[in-house]
Amino acid sequence: MKNVHVIRSAKRRKTVQARVVGDVVEVRIPARMTRAQEREAVSGIVEKLRRKTTVAPVSDEALAERAEVLNAEVLEGRATVGSIRWVSNQNSRWGSCSTSTGDIRISDRLREVPGYVLDSVLVHEMVHTFIPGHTREFHRWADRAPRAERAAGYLEAYSRWGS
Repeated sequence: MKNVHVIRSAKRRKTVQARVVGDVVEVRIPARMTRAQEREAVSGIVEKLRRKTTVAPVSDEALAERAEVLNAEVLEGRATVGSIRWVSNQNSRWGSCSTSTGDIRISDRLREVPGYVLDSVLVHEMVHTFIPGHTREFHRWADRAPRAERAAGYLEAYSRWGS
């Protein structure tokens, strides 16, 4: 990740906090922590921050690779994707799938969302390659995406305030 700067605080008793400032991760810890406790706390919170802030792959190829992994791990290889790429002309949808060809388009508005949110949209669109429409069975498959419910909440708020 980025450079890590540890700040010890006499006022902080138990909690550890991290935030990104420019290209530095600032980690605030209680001053009384030992060096061993500091190493453990800092590595844990930096990893948590890394997972939380993982952003979408930049290229269409990376997007396709991510979809391939999700298809294998989440959808048991059932999706038949013709092509997948980022598009800039989807302003009212997060993604789309042509069920006849399996071509998937993902709105470039999702380039800045956490990885689990993008994964949820990818899984949703890939399910359309083998289940058209939004039936109960469709949702059973789409809801297999990691943190699907949380991603739905994120997208609802993002559409209202963020994009």
